[in-house]
Amino acid sequence: MYNIALGIIIGLIFISLIVLFCILLVKLYIKKIREHNQKELSFQKTLNETIIETQEHVLNNISKDLHDDAGQQLTVINFQLEHLKLDSPEWNAALSPLSESVGKLSQSIRSISHALNNQLVVQQDLLKAISAEVERLQKNTKVTIVFSLESKPKTEFSSNEKIIIYRIFQECINNSLKHAKATEISVSVQTTPKFQMAIGDNGVGFEIKNQSKKSLGLISMDTRAASINYQLTIVSALGKGTTITLTDNKNS
Repeated sequence: MYNIALGIIIGLIFISLIVLFCILLVKLYIKKIREHNQKELSFQKTLNETIIETQEHVLNNISKDLHDDAGQQLTVINFQLEHLKLDSPEWNAALSPLSESVGKLSQSIRSISHALNNQLVVQQDLLKAISAEVERLQKNTKVTIVFSLESKPKTEFSSNEKIIIYRIFQECINNSLKHAKATEISVSVQTTPKFQMAIGDNGVGFEIKNQSKKSLGLISMDTRAASINYQLTIVSALGKGTTITLTDNKNS
């Protein structure tokens, strides 16, 4: 009887050790998976940051080239036109429209150069920068752009937030102007209770069934939003236009 009881006890201890060993193995496996996932997330975050940094570097170079090269050449052309008008007053009537067009083109290039340069965006108030870009577009496109802003109290954004929010705004507008065939674009920005920017159009729209079917531009916007912990929501259907909403997700 004693031997049977001892055997049962030893068996229970052995089973307990096996169970404990299995639990330890499972915990170790879970830990390894978490560490692997964290490394993957860290790598993906680093990769996304590198891509965004490269994109910004390219845009800054384009901005510099527009300002230093194209802008200066237009200034020289306008200077030559003014001299020609002084030397040949009889050509004033013919040259004045050309001089005016060159001046407008020069101003347009200057505005585009500023819009592409992230340092200028960082130095400005973000909402004023968006408002100024909408105003520029309203003057230079036949598409109706309706802008509404609710900002009370004044909201502070980090430099990274300013750049990324502004780039997403630009990408949305660019998509609506180039691909959506829209006749009207609405831009709505609110900062309370949290920041939210919604850009909608009445264009052709499209269908999104899964992430893999998103265009490169939409994926890029999604990546940029995630890098500052914002959420990008896309609502679209064929023939019903598109609305893209960017929401601050940090305190959710």
